[in-house]
Amino acid sequence: MKIKCDYCGAMIDETNDRCPSCGAPLSGANRTANEQPKTIEELKAWYIAHHLPPEEITRFFIGKNITEPMAFGIYRDGNGDFVVYKNKASGERAVRYKGADEKYAVNELYQRLKAEIADQKGNRPVSNAYQQPQQKKSKKKKGCLIAIIIFVVLAMLTAIFDHSAPNGYYNYKGTEYYRQGSSWYYYDKEQDDWLKSYDDPDITDKNAKDYKTYHQSGKSFEESCWYNSGSHSDDSSWDNDSDWDSGSDSWDSGSTDWDSDW
Repeated sequence: MKIKCDYCGAMIDETNDRCPSCGAPLSGANRTANEQPKTIEELKAWYIAHHLPPEEITRFFIGKNITEPMAFGIYRDGNGDFVVYKNKASGERAVRYKGADEKYAVNELYQRLKAEIADQKGNRPVSNAYQQPQQKKSKKKKGCLIAIIIFVVLAMLTAIFDHSAPNGYYNYKGTEYYRQGSSWYYYDKEQDDWLKSYDDPDITDKNAKDYKTYHQSGKSFEESCWYNSGSHSDDSSWDNDSDWDSGSDSWDSGSTDWDSDW
């Protein structure tokens, strides 16, 4: 399988120890953390690498057949089939997938886990620890007015000098990209999915005319987990590809929709 060098962006064989283009080392640990997992063991490693709370907190059980209510999971049964399931609040089990394709089964739970992480981040309460006392309201209003003026000025300057490419699909040096806000994503043919590009392609409105906005991949960006989970937004909390930067007590599995099939 081809992987992307974190330093120069070249697509190279995952078996290489170093990038033949720039010579940068390719860490197996980094690949496990940054790439989409394809096996149950890789999904376990991905879970740990992204500092997620214990499975009893998130209710995502990887490699386990949990029968109690309110649980997502994946395991291999006695017949060798991979089973992806969701136990509803009532205890009823909805089987998402059962079959011999481990990569497909893992992807089903992986996408659902990433969507849940995005939902959990979106449900975090905003801290009020730094609210101004009531007697300072006038100063607060004045500060807000100044902030608004600065924002408007910066927005006007950005409109004048920003030459970045508009949102949409681009074909750049043989790779299909999608721009959303300030982020770029590229289509990986091997995985038939969109991955976040950490090295932005050199596409601006000055050369965008050379790359028509189009879509030729087997899967549109709108179908990917990056779009559906809300991770395509400019929220910096998603920059580390699902890293969980809060304690276990900030994950509330009770907010999950346990009545739906998935």
